[in-house]
Amino acid sequence: MRAEIVLIRLGKAVAVVAILFWSLFPIVFIVSSSLKPGQDIFAVPPQWTFQPTMQHYVTLWTQWGVFFQGLANSAIVTVGATLLAVIASTCAGYVFSRHAARWLELSIVGLIAVRLIPPIVVTLPLFPIVNRLGLADTHLVLIILYATFFVSLGTVLMRTFIDQIPRDLDEAAAIDGASRLTILRRVIVPLAAPGILAVAVFVVVFAWNEFLFAFIFTGTNAKTAPLVISEMIGSIDGVDWGVLFAASTVQLAPVLIFVILMNRYLVAGLTAGATKG
Repeated sequence: MRAEIVLIRLGKAVAVVAILFWSLFPIVFIVSSSLKPGQDIFAVPPQWTFQPTMQHYVTLWTQWGVFFQGLANSAIVTVGATLLAVIASTCAGYVFSRHAARWLELSIVGLIAVRLIPPIVVTLPLFPIVNRLGLADTHLVLIILYATFFVSLGTVLMRTFIDQIPRDLDEAAAIDGASRLTILRRVIVPLAAPGILAVAVFVVVFAWNEFLFAFIFTGTNAKTAPLVISEMIGSIDGVDWGVLFAASTVQLAPVLIFVILMNRYLVAGLTAGATKG
C-alpha cells in the first residue's frame, strides 16, 4: 500500500515536471536565443553558457521600426476589443441570468455553437463586406471582429458569475426605485468584478496574439505585431533568427506579465460554475 502511494506521488511529480517543461521550454528558448550571438543560437551541441548581447534588440529597434508600430496597433486593438467584449458580455450575461425563457436558453446554445465555428469559415464571406464598408485595414474592423468572436464565451462566463449574485439584491434595489441599468451598474458590476476581469484576460490574450483576422483584413495602417513577425520569417534577405527571437520576446512580454498579474482571475474564469455557494 505504501509503495503504491509512493508510485502515485512519483507519477504526479513526473507529470507536473513534464507539463512545466512543455510550457516553459519554448519561452526560455526564445528569450535566451534573443540574447545569444547569432552563431550560438542553433549551435550543435547547444551553447548553455554564453555572453549575453543586446545587439539583436538594437537591430530590431533600428531596422524594424514597423514592428513597434505593429505593437502600438496591437495595443489599440486589444484595448478596444476588450472594452467592447466586456461591456457586451456583461449586459448579455445579466439578461441570460435574470430572465428565464425558452428562446433565451436556445440562444445561449446558439452562442456556444457559433464559438465552435472555425474562424476561417466566417472570415472569407466577411471580406467583401468589410471592403464595401471601407473598414479594411482599420483598427475598427479588428476591434469588432475580436470582440464579436469572444462575446459568446464572455456571455456564458458572465452568466455563471451573475447567477451567484442573490436576486434579492436586485429586488431590493428595484424597490428603492433603481432602474435595470442602475441595478446593473451599481449592484451587479461591482459584485461580478472577478468575472469581468476573467473575461478581460481571455480577450486580451486572444486579441494580442491573433493572426488570421489581422492577416486578412489589414495591410499597412492597422498591421499588428504578429503579422510583422510573420514578415520577418518571410524576409527576402533571409531570416535573422536573433532579431526574430528578440521581436518575439518583446511581443510576448506584455501579455505574459498581464496574465501573471491577473492569474487568480483567469483561474476563476476557468473554474466558473464548478462550485456553488
